[in-house]
Amino acid sequence: MHRIKISAVIITYNEERNIRRCLESLQDIADEIVVVDSYSTDRTEDICREMGAIFVQHPFDGHIEQKNYALGQANHDVILSLDADEALSDELRESIRSAKNHWDSDGYCFNRLTSYCGKWIRHCGWYPDEKIRLWDKHRGQWGGTNPHDRVVMSEDSTVKHLAGVLLHYSYHSIRQQVEQINSFSDLSARAAYEKGKKPIFIKDILLNPVFTFLKMYILQRGFLDGYYGFVISANSSFSKFLKYIKLRELYKQPPS
Repeated sequence: MHRIKISAVIITYNEERNIRRCLESLQDIADEIVVVDSYSTDRTEDICREMGAIFVQHPFDGHIEQKNYALGQANHDVILSLDADEALSDELRESIRSAKNHWDSDGYCFNRLTSYCGKWIRHCGWYPDEKIRLWDKHRGQWGGTNPHDRVVMSEDSTVKHLAGVLLHYSYHSIRQQVEQINSFSDLSARAAYEKGKKPIFIKDILLNPVFTFLKMYILQRGFLDGYYGFVISANSSFSKFLKYIKLRELYKQPPS
């Protein structure tokens, strides 16, 4: 066991609403904070520099690509990766401080708790939503399929769980989620198309959205989250529907 130094890494684009809260939660935890920004036009840069972060601008080529680029900007081997709309809870800060002083794993995971329109969501499959966000960058990097990135560790890596939650301030309005669903379904459809996946009408377009709603609202007890549990389940179903009809549309396009 040994004490390590941590590089907190965040990617941003027009995050003036969220970034200060994120950076404040990292104070006294991170030995440096690196922000990789894709040319924000709001006050994101001013806030980051005011808070003492290293601020780097880089074109956005995808969530996975941008986050892996950000790893290369970090000066320390141990990475603590947050999104701009996330913040460490007090309990998680203490857990990370303890891990920092007694580092004995390749990586650490913790639960994420999401706020939707001001309500903390504890069902719908949104919680505990365990994430690896603290790890040795020589033992893992970002992978997955855009826009759904995740940290992929080497096969023989050890990962331990930390107490506390990562607070995720996701959507301030239903409109905001619908706009992101439209954007993310474009990316998901394109990623599926590039992998050669073809949509099956009955399975993907007709049944998948229905099963998604029933899974989240009934099996994952979204009904216990009240009105917003219903909205989240319905919007997630709509997201699946959009992904597959957009994928079908890609195959209908004439070859360029």
